[in-house]
Formats: sequence, C-alpha cells, structure tokens
Amino acid sequence: MSLSARARMAFLMSFAVYPVVVAYATLISLLTPGWEFWQRSFIIVPLMAITIVFFIVPFITTRFGAFIAGRRPAKAN
Repeated sequence: MSLSARARMAFLMSFAVYPVVVAYATLISLLTPGWEFWQRSFIIVPLMAITIVFFIVPFITTRFGAFIAGRRPAKAN
C-alpha cells in the first residue's frame, strides 16, 4: 500500500515542525514566567504560522518534492 501525497507531506511536516514547536515553547516559557498557557499560546501560534509558511513548507517542498509526489528523483549523469 502506498501513502498518498498528503500523508507523505504530513509525515515530513511532523518531523520538521516538532522541534520548532518545542524550541519556541521552551524559549517563550523562559521569557514569560508566571504567564498562563493561553497567553503563551497567543505568542507561539503566530510565530509558528510564520515559520511554517515561510520556512518549513518551502524547505520541504524544495528538498522532498519528488518524495511527496511519489516519484523517484532523477539520476545525475
């Protein structure tokens, strides 16, 4: 059984986004002691959206486009 393009993209996104989420959450926690979870989330969510849209997705689609599409990469001569 072959994975769909969406499943392959989700797989790659999980590995790319997880360390960024952990890094942002750790950094924001250190900078905002005593803040509630929703207050920290109010800061983290826009940072994550910008990071995903402008950095992670372009990186993944450029480097793993063939994998996502289900094609084998072209061989170099």
